[in-house]
Amino acid sequence: MRRKERKVCKIAKSDGPRINGEITARTCRLIGVDGSQLGLFGVRDAQRIASEQGLDLVEIAPNAEPPVCKVMDYGKFKYEQAIKAKQARKNQAKVEIKEMKFRPKIDTGDYETKKGHVMRFLKKGARVKVTIMFRGREMAHPEQGLNVLERLAEDLKPYATVESQPKMEGRNMHMLVAPIKGAFDAKDEPVDEKDTKEN
Repeated sequence: MRRKERKVCKIAKSDGPRINGEITARTCRLIGVDGSQLGLFGVRDAQRIASEQGLDLVEIAPNAEPPVCKVMDYGKFKYEQAIKAKQARKNQAKVEIKEMKFRPKIDTGDYETKKGHVMRFLKKGARVKVTIMFRGREMAHPEQGLNVLERLAEDLKPYATVESQPKMEGRNMHMLVAPIKGAFDAKDEPVDEKDTKEN
């Protein structure tokens, strides 16, 4: 008899919450299918309430005192969770981090070209890690690199926010910028009109 009980506990420690017969607590705080608080119940009574509705009793907060259980359609709940997780992974994959390297003594032409690349990455929705590379004696003047990053942050203000402030790591100084949602939308329209006039 005891061995069987132990087996049930092992199964309960799978990746999901405990449901129905897997719940080991004697009492629980019960939440109805509509999210309403039903109060304290013995777990067996709570299971009876769930099965009368053709639903499952799911332990949603096992570490609470007493544990919190909810009446729900567990199959449907698992399906919705899987969809949410898939959606979250999809959104995560879209956020790219591109890198653009600058030198502390960059000339205006190079600066404008590289700024254009950064803008292109931001427009595609990517975050951009801007790196200032110091060589040899340049290490003695980190403020020159900082000036480049501050100038870039200022130029990109309408389009991007600084997600992590400039900081020194070894021979490089880094800053992370992220696009502002919708910042490019309105600014693209006049360009399109001009293009159509020329054609």
